[in-house]
Amino acid sequence: MFKGTQSANLLGMVLTLALAFAPPAKAQSNSSPSGEKKPVAGSAVPPDAGKPSVRPKGGDDPALAGYTIGEQDVLDIDVWQEKELSGPAVVRPDGKITMSLVGEIYVVGMTPVQLQTELMKKLEPFVTVPQVSVSVKEINSRKVYVLGQVAHEGVFHINSTTTVSQILVQAGGLREYAKRSKVYVLRNLGGKQVRLPFNYNSFIKGQKNGQDFVLSPGDTVVVP
Repeated sequence: MFKGTQSANLLGMVLTLALAFAPPAKAQSNSSPSGEKKPVAGSAVPPDAGKPSVRPKGGDDPALAGYTIGEQDVLDIDVWQEKELSGPAVVRPDGKITMSLVGEIYVVGMTPVQLQTELMKKLEPFVTVPQVSVSVKEINSRKVYVLGQVAHEGVFHINSTTTVSQILVQAGGLREYAKRSKVYVLRNLGGKQVRLPFNYNSFIKGQKNGQDFVLSPGDTVVVP
């Protein structure tokens, strides 16, 4: 009985000394060895946490700005792993292009992305899972014509925001004897030619009847 009690007391003393000299426990950290913070238990973690951000391709693609294909534009068509089907294509005056296996297809008014989708559908019977990319290599359809009493008559390229007053500046301005209040724009709408007046004098003075407006491809600006 004595020996059992003595052994129990000795074991108790050993445990007490071990606890007394044990190193203090470290506080739990929410950081990894690399310095990155770990989510705290119970906190909401975004579903995309830790994943690299991906930038959409084609940031400068005209398709993202709503560009529509026009006559005389030069397209670059690439069909993945199909060199015979890939290459440049010029939009003809009838608004069509010709492509192997596909034949003729009307493209005027389409965006490059819409044309990609259409070509993939048409190539499905011939190519296993066709992957097509379309870009505009040369923009030749966005142009207008300036005639009459300007410093430089001719053909001028425009963008989606070019106005009558801006194109007159590009043409070198009006000549001395130009009828500034009689400028007009000829435009084809639905197969009919309409005449849109532009009063240059009123525009310069900021008057209501001198409102500027955006030109469309194919417009003819006439300065009598």
